[in-house]
Amino acid sequence: MPEAVIVDVARLASGKGKPGGALSETKPVELLAHVLKNIVERNDLDPALVDDVIGGCVGQAGEQALNISRTALLSAGFPESVPATTVDRQCGSSQQAAHFAAQGVIAGAYDVVIAAGVESMSRVPMGFSVAGQKPHGPSIAARYPDGLVGQGISAELVAAKWKLDREALDTFAAESHKRAAQATADGFFDREILPIDVVDADGNTATHRVDETIRASTTAEGLGGLKSSFYSEAYAQRFPEINWHITPGNSSPLTDGASAALIMSDTMASKLGLTPRARFHTFALAGDDPVFMLTAPIPATHKLLDRAGLTIDDIDAYEVNEAFAPVPMAWAHEFGADPAKLNPRGGAIALGHALGSSGTRLLATLVNHLEDTGGRYGLQTMCEGAGMANATIIERV
Repeated sequence: MPEAVIVDVARLASGKGKPGGALSETKPVELLAHVLKNIVERNDLDPALVDDVIGGCVGQAGEQALNISRTALLSAGFPESVPATTVDRQCGSSQQAAHFAAQGVIAGAYDVVIAAGVESMSRVPMGFSVAGQKPHGPSIAARYPDGLVGQGISAELVAAKWKLDREALDTFAAESHKRAAQATADGFFDREILPIDVVDADGNTATHRVDETIRASTTAEGLGGLKSSFYSEAYAQRFPEINWHITPGNSSPLTDGASAALIMSDTMASKLGLTPRARFHTFALAGDDPVFMLTAPIPATHKLLDRAGLTIDDIDAYEVNEAFAPVPMAWAHEFGADPAKLNPRGGAIALGHALGSSGTRLLATLVNHLEDTGGRYGLQTMCEGAGMANATIIERV
């Protein structure tokens, strides 16, 4: 059975997901095309050898509609013979793309495949695809008569259940910025970031190569002055246990970004003279309560470790997506995880959460961290809309 290996994985530096953000004047298809073009060029790979491109994207509407992965590879100059598909597993879309890619290699269906992701939250705002629509039908209403809730309310419920107070949440968020700023200063992101030339609203050209969402001066005390983002009287009556601790400071910011991983069989890598950086070890998926929504990384990780025959202490680094601070904090509490190993270079609170791109963004950071520290196993997991999670273990080679 072939092994699925990661030959390379790279990303764009984050851009603020609003007008005026560093990447906001660039169409999302061009962001994705840039990472696709560069991932093959920097490995001297003939793109005609790529069996498939699997891209993740959540907001598949407007400028991100019509199978953006296919349009992007054509924009990148790939041969017309290379196919592509775009998948949506909410925030885990490109992590799912990596799962599909690696599983296809292991099954013998692919020799070479690219898993990727993109999201331009400045140009295709979150929720744009369902604006004015009611996607849930009467069956969901019957099953959940009190109604489902948005992720912000779910984050409040997680914070309340795990008794995470405001100070702890803000301290965690400030540490995310501190770690990301230090990693930037130390050049730890240099190998994973692909510089891109962008044009701003005034027509000026600049090269974007540093994450725009990091705020090095962030402190817990400063974050403590921010007001709750999601308070409403109706929800306060429905959920009296909520303490209203979630703010813009302990949540991931709206972000633009793109990322990609070059995945192939170990035999093809050897044939092409390419050196694998890591291999896929174990995969898992899980669903959980869609009202709490953000807790599925916990059962997904239990399933993952059981399948792998490993314990949390065997893992050298964990990337648990910081959609909101309570998510990785609750996860760490459940597993007794070492806080020094949790998002050691900062997480999405600092580095941004460009929805469809985040899965392969986390993978890029994890691979580079294992290489820089000599670690063997890395674990990646992330919460996803409607109460799901992907979980992956990779092994440095």
